[in-house]
Amino acid sequence: MGYSFNVDLRGIVDLLSHHLYASPRVYVRELLQNAVDAITARRVADPGAPGQVLVESPAVTGDGTLRVHDTGIGLTEQQVHDLLATIGRSSKRDDLGFARHEFLGQFGIGLLSCFLVADEIRVSTRCGDAPTVEWTGYADGRYEVAIAPVDRARPVPGTTVTLVPRRDAEHWLRGETVAELARLFGSMLPIAVRVDGQPVTTGLAPWHRDAGESATARRARLDRYAEEVFGFPPFDVIDLDVPAAGLRGVAFVLPVAANPASRVAHRVYLKQMLLSESIEGLLPEWAFFVRCVVDTTELRPTASREALYEDDVLDEVRESLGAALRGWLTALGRTDPRRLATFLSVHHLGVKALALHDDEMLRLLYQWWRFETNVGPMTLADFHDRYGVVRFIPSVDEFRQLAPVAAAQSIALVNAGYVYDAELLRRLPDIDATIDTEVLTAGALAMQLEPLDPAGEQAVAPFLRVARRALEPLGVEVLVRAFEPASLPALYLLDSDTALHVDLRRGRDEADDTWAAILGSFTAGRQDLPQLVFNHRNPLVRQTCSVGDEELVTLAVEGLYVQALLLGHQPLRPADTAALNQSFLGLLGRAMGEAR
Repeated sequence: MGYSFNVDLRGIVDLLSHHLYASPRVYVRELLQNAVDAITARRVADPGAPGQVLVESPAVTGDGTLRVHDTGIGLTEQQVHDLLATIGRSSKRDDLGFARHEFLGQFGIGLLSCFLVADEIRVSTRCGDAPTVEWTGYADGRYEVAIAPVDRARPVPGTTVTLVPRRDAEHWLRGETVAELARLFGSMLPIAVRVDGQPVTTGLAPWHRDAGESATARRARLDRYAEEVFGFPPFDVIDLDVPAAGLRGVAFVLPVAANPASRVAHRVYLKQMLLSESIEGLLPEWAFFVRCVVDTTELRPTASREALYEDDVLDEVRESLGAALRGWLTALGRTDPRRLATFLSVHHLGVKALALHDDEMLRLLYQWWRFETNVGPMTLADFHDRYGVVRFIPSVDEFRQLAPVAAAQSIALVNAGYVYDAELLRRLPDIDATIDTEVLTAGALAMQLEPLDPAGEQAVAPFLRVARRALEPLGVEVLVRAFEPASLPALYLLDSDTALHVDLRRGRDEADDTWAAILGSFTAGRQDLPQLVFNHRNPLVRQTCSVGDEELVTLAVEGLYVQALLLGHQPLRPADTAALNQSFLGLLGRAMGEAR
């Protein structure tokens, strides 16, 4: 046995009018939308029909109400019953029930948004030669329909919507507020709109291209638009055109760096009616360096008309707009490399994010973006030409620690510790098989440092025994090598792989039996330790190696160890802090004793 739903109409009205929309201001958009669609429908049968929308605020009506008049197709009595009293039914449909392409509205619920600001909605409408019909809807879900008496009959086809404001919403119907909202949503409409006699549909749309307007004049117009709407003078303006989606518009390139994690919102019009000022997801995630204003005929809005519906068309648009931005960057590299360098200095993060998957953008970065190296800033193309192998370190702290030592050994290094850099350098062979890349680890650098000759090894053996005994509790391996610069007494080497296993072992030692067994499975057979490499070319180290006083050597070793940690930007553990205190106080005590 089948049953029908029991619908609380008052609750449905409350749900749609108060929870579907983000702000009461959208009621003006919905009223304009319905008026424009009514005019569009009339012009389908009569292309020469008049087309205008007149809005009268309480300052003109004199009774506190807001009225919106249009010269559209109007409704018959049966259509009023079918369309205004049936939630979800839209007048913008053909006989088969499919939404027509020409219309802005698709959902048939826009009029309910007026209950955000009104307790009562009155509609007076006439279709062709049919009599004028009056429909009155109330916020509690009731409605009334009647044929208008002779003294209220409309002389010509069209519709008038009258809003009786809610007690706490009168400010939304004030003339200045309505005019501001009408300009916001309807200033680009192809149909004349007036509020209290003043036009709101003025000026050229930003996507408009007029053969009579010079490129300089158009750019000046777009610069003014960007400053007024987005609040910045654009670095550049990129025309956007996706015919398959009926999309046209412009992208304004930000003149300052943007946070990749920040919310990126664009201004989207649907058939020249503003859909929203804050549409997200129009562009690929990497394109956070532009703000767009576009008009489209094919993208589908959600029911609230405040976002775009995720479908295949939006995916295609997103891909096409991304291709347009890539094309602009590539063309800039060919025609104006200096300007491209300026752009990259501001927006390199976005281009790097794109280059992770786009070979053309990776080539652009390879050719033009100056990376930090231990031999000065330079492009990867120049680095490869000069040094052959592109050696890099994927950590900023490791680079700062190893860069001067590597430079002294004539080893050129790229700092790939910033976001995306290591992945990009690993991808270089994808665009040119002749490019060799190599990660320089701390252990590999230690292998490049000059070992002592047999006599030197024998001479420092006593020092090594004392140093290893002093630093063994701290989990550090001790070496003695000869390297430049001679001013550096000791070098602390810890690559990311070793650091991981050190942390796992430390966690294993501190965990309970279950977790210790789990963590132990990751460290089985691995005894990786950070290395402290003493520089035999440093006068202080050579002096320490020749001292026969083991206590003094221990204090010196502990002090040099902590200094190496600090130079390498390593965090100090409690044990390291204790070693620092012990060394400082011990050496100070020895010095004071000798002074006496």
